[in-house]
Amino acid sequence: MKRQSIQTIPVYSITQQHQLLGLEKPKHPLFHLFRFENFPKIEVENPTKIISDLYQITLKKDCPCKTLYGQTAYDFDEGVMSFFSPKQVSVLEAGNFVPQSGWLLSIHPDFFRGYSIAQKIKNFGFFQYAVNEALILSEEEQMAIELIFGQIEKEANLPIDRFSQDVIISNIDLLLTYCNRYYHRQFIVRKHHSSELLVRFENLLEEYFSQQEINLPKVTDFASNLNISSKYLSDCLKQLTGLTVKQHIHEKLIEKAKEILTGTELSVAEIAYRLGFDYPQSFSKFFMTKTKLSPLKFRHSFN
Repeated sequence: MKRQSIQTIPVYSITQQHQLLGLEKPKHPLFHLFRFENFPKIEVENPTKIISDLYQITLKKDCPCKTLYGQTAYDFDEGVMSFFSPKQVSVLEAGNFVPQSGWLLSIHPDFFRGYSIAQKIKNFGFFQYAVNEALILSEEEQMAIELIFGQIEKEANLPIDRFSQDVIISNIDLLLTYCNRYYHRQFIVRKHHSSELLVRFENLLEEYFSQQEINLPKVTDFASNLNISSKYLSDCLKQLTGLTVKQHIHEKLIEKAKEILTGTELSVAEIAYRLGFDYPQSFSKFFMTKTKLSPLKFRHSFN
């Protein structure tokens, strides 16, 4: 069976985005807010990879198409938000990908130049999340978000003056602050889901460190295995346990090192190589940082 090719479309500007969507020239070259119900019907014939230079914030409702992340397809149901940072890649399946209703806010990074939000937006973790980690809104939350979108739309439709950008950016800042609040609340509200994720992660961690020899694991190794982004996994575990993924890995690494130090006669160098360190000195420094004792002093304390 012939493999279906994936077309790649780069999006460099708001103007180009309008052209691709068959819309008229934008009022502002660096910013635009769309209503999905006003979109033309767009059919994607083949799977299409989109690489955009824009920040994009969407609230999608009644979406007839799925979006792929990794090897998994995800549906957009009522009240689902997703966030895309510049250069983030998404793949659209063939078919009609435009939701029946909702919003799409597209912003070129240059729109934020000279404003504090230019740096602040980089610190919002949900821009590093994946499509399957979209923000699921309650009815009350959705109403609050749509109210802000409405305020942005109202301002965008007014004649441009020297205050226009300030007002729009203030509303975008408010929008992102609410989204950040709802994201962190989501980890609490969906605690059962988060707890299941923690169990799966701990099982992977236990399996990984049960090997005779290991390579130092990376956060991305576990996130990839769980089919989620590294940032989402760390945020979820931080909410549940107070520790990030990296801290969990380090805790397990120290536990394993202590087990070998007290249960075998292996040298510090042999232990270092078994645990995936390139140099014994690196292992000794890591162990001392975590325990305030050198590996040999720790071993001697049990003799």
